[in-house]
Amino acid sequence: MNSKNLDAEFNASLKEIDAVDSSYQISVKPDKELALFLFKKDKIDYIYNVCSLEGNPMTFPEVQTLLDGITVGGHKIEDEQQVLNQNKSVSLLFSLLQNNEFKLDKEIFCKLNKLVAEGESLKPGEFRTGQVTIGGAEYIPPKAEQLDELFIQGVKKISKIENPVIRSFVFFGFGSRHQFFWDGNKRTSRLMANGVLLENGYQALNIKAKDKLEFNKTMVEFYNSGNYNVLLSYLVPYYEHSLH
Repeated sequence: MNSKNLDAEFNASLKEIDAVDSSYQISVKPDKELALFLFKKDKIDYIYNVCSLEGNPMTFPEVQTLLDGITVGGHKIEDEQQVLNQNKSVSLLFSLLQNNEFKLDKEIFCKLNKLVAEGESLKPGEFRTGQVTIGGAEYIPPKAEQLDELFIQGVKKISKIENPVIRSFVFFGFGSRHQFFWDGNKRTSRLMANGVLLENGYQALNIKAKDKLEFNKTMVEFYNSGNYNVLLSYLVPYYEHSLH
């Protein structure tokens, strides 16, 4: 399959990457050592927020306790597993970055999803082989047989975006919207996006649990429109504000 064989709708979806507004300016200067230090230091906060955005009811102290190796009562096994999975995937990303092994490619994407979605997904770490939908959105993700080519073509376009922060956020949207996996798409795509940020010396994007409503509204609007500027108009100022 090549791009000529993709549905017109999803060729149009790829073209939306070309329409990304590249005029955004990020005021913070990159510092990889500092960015990695803060990512490691704030790991528990990041994991708590990621899981909370997914509807996980565990509180920050409970997440902290669980990651300290102490069982927390009163929660479903799946909730605890989601936290532990996220911890493993963040550790893998950190290791890849430290060893200069992170790449914006399918292999890394799948390795991260395998950890993120273990116990949740039909086949964690593998591109889906059937159709899925996105709750709350009218948009229907692409057919499974198109995913490999969509990923190849999409990453080619995204890799040409000069600004690492914009490149990062566009990949997050790209991975989330096309639903490459059976489950864990937003979580895995955010890890990849943070890989791009951290690799280039920028601090990680950490969407806070308190901002869940606005974040979800933005995502649904982005899913339905396919317009990356909808996503960027939310994420760029949010990210800038978080760094000051």
